[in-house]
Amino acid sequence: MSTIARKTQNLPTSSFRVIIMLSAWGFALVSTSLLFLWLGHLLDELLGTGPNVMLGMLVLAIIGCFIAIYQEALHVINKTEMRRKF
Repeated sequence: MSTIARKTQNLPTSSFRVIIMLSAWGFALVSTSLLFLWLGHLLDELLGTGPNVMLGMLVLAIIGCFIAIYQEALHVINKTEMRRKF
């Protein structure tokens, strides 16, 4: 019988931090979308409009979350580059 030797690598803590950060942003995207959908639905009932406000609020929530995710990614990239310089 042959034995397969495997190298075990300890993942750096920064990779776990990235996984947790992505999970948090996923949760924020879903929760914000649901909140804005609910608020849009309430406004649609109050104003007597169709699903226009609800869909507009959903699009607004998604765009806002993606802008925030993009800014966070730029911050992480800049922080990583600063660490590499020193």
